[in-house]
Amino acid sequence: QVHLVESGGGLAQAGDSLTLSCATSGRPSGRYAMAWFRQAPGKEREFVAAIGWSGGSRLFSDSVKGRFSASRDNDQNTVYLRMDRLYVDDSAIYYCAAASTPESVPLCTYCSHEYYYWGQGIQVTVSS
Repeated sequence: QVHLVESGGGLAQAGDSLTLSCATSGRPSGRYAMAWFRQAPGKEREFVAAIGWSGGSRLFSDSVKGRFSASRDNDQNTVYLRMDRLYVDDSAIYYCAAASTPESVPLCTYCSHEYYYWGQGIQVTVSS
């Protein structure tokens, strides 16, 4: 079982920056393709960003492209979501997710069903 734990969320003002972290542990160990999703109250969960298992590929939703960046430290088994120029509409619970097997490539990078392991989520609230 792979465990994902998000951290770094909280309260920010519009225009501020926050960095979320997602630490992975458990078995099978390895480098997983990872993604970030978010869900705001009353809205469906939506894709935010993804990063390939090697860190060489990244994908972002149109709503965050140019403001958010993703990175990973495979030695620390941690992925990061750097969120710059935050909007009030970025307020949501953010989830990190991992593909089902190490070093695999999701067929649909932005599709939640491609990710098997999920963190518990972390709140990000952006005030105006």
